[in-house]
Amino acid sequence: MQRPMNRPGQGSQRGDRRSEERNESGMIDKVVHINRVTKVVKGGKNFSFSALVVVGDGKGRVGFGSGKAKEVPAAIKKGIEIAKKNMISISMSGTTIPHAATGHYGAGRVLLKPASEGTGVIAGGPVRAILESAGIQNILTKSLGTANPHNVVKATFEALKQLRSESEYRNLRGMNNPEENEGGEA
Repeated sequence: MQRPMNRPGQGSQRGDRRSEERNESGMIDKVVHINRVTKVVKGGKNFSFSALVVVGDGKGRVGFGSGKAKEVPAAIKKGIEIAKKNMISISMSGTTIPHAATGHYGAGRVLLKPASEGTGVIAGGPVRAILESAGIQNILTKSLGTANPHNVVKATFEALKQLRSESEYRNLRGMNNPEENEGGEA
């Protein structure tokens, strides 16, 4: 039996797993991972869910949160609220990042490299959700080590926190005016 071909504009089956939506405040919400937890008690089993959610404004601000509840929608809602409280700003250079960075968390390592215009987001799973929510459009990434979504998300945020723009580096070094530093002193 032949598998049905994906026609342009209809999307793939694989791409529909991760939900994305813009809520009324203009934020992009993405569910990265949902985990079902079972607690065995005397009367049977109690099920609960934990949801790892990424929230961004598409303009350089992004955050993540993990919510837990008896039902999936309630867990996602709690995760979104936690993510909005933990948002960080990212230094961007146009539609990419200013320089390469590596983030570590636990056994997870994530490498982020800037890419030229038109490259797109070359990333998988949790890293892609974070970068698309932040509004980064051209980037190369590699997830090294663990595939645990929680550790990969935290490692990606560690890498994003390391990013600094050229002007931020100039201020850190006390080189606020670029014209006066270009002439060599003898």
